[in-house]
Amino acid sequence: MKEFFDVLWEQFLQLNGLEAIAVIFGLLSVWFSMKENILVYPTGIISVVIYIYITFNYKLYADTGINFYYLVASIYGWYFWTNNTGSRTQIKISLLTRTEWLITILLAVVSFALIRFGLDFTDSDVPNWDSVTTTTAIVGMWLMARKKLENWIAWIITDLIAVPLYYYKELYLTSFQFFVFTILATMGYFAWRKTYMAYD
Repeated sequence: MKEFFDVLWEQFLQLNGLEAIAVIFGLLSVWFSMKENILVYPTGIISVVIYIYITFNYKLYADTGINFYYLVASIYGWYFWTNNTGSRTQIKISLLTRTEWLITILLAVVSFALIRFGLDFTDSDVPNWDSVTTTTAIVGMWLMARKKLENWIAWIITDLIAVPLYYYKELYLTSFQFFVFTILATMGYFAWRKTYMAYD
């Protein structure tokens, strides 16, 4: 553990400024999401735009694609959270229905199959792990945009896999960011669950 933090500190001292900005805004985005604050979207957009550039340069092509998806989903989520049925008030947290569960599972299976197939035509050296994290992130972003409690479960899975993936790619600060994301996502699940349980 000490070795990890020593390497993390060393990388911090030699930090790529873009990665630092992406990490800061990424952490802010998850924090705002946990608090149900609409700022989740503008802060998230700044982070994902930078990560599109970073992940492409590190040959994490599925992650590049997912960041494009995040960008589109963030714009949609920003609109959906504040414009549900023409109202400017935010929608409430809800749980997936049986039909929505089936749709979510189908989205995950199809996403994984397409992403994994596509990575066969790239020089990715981690196609399976890249495909899994991208798939769970697709699901998490979609469910967050729809303000479903289960989005946090998808994010926790994504974050737990992303920590060793980015460490392997020597993006230590990003790896540490996903470790923090795991903690925030767990807190977010319980915070949203408490809010949901308090509804009349």
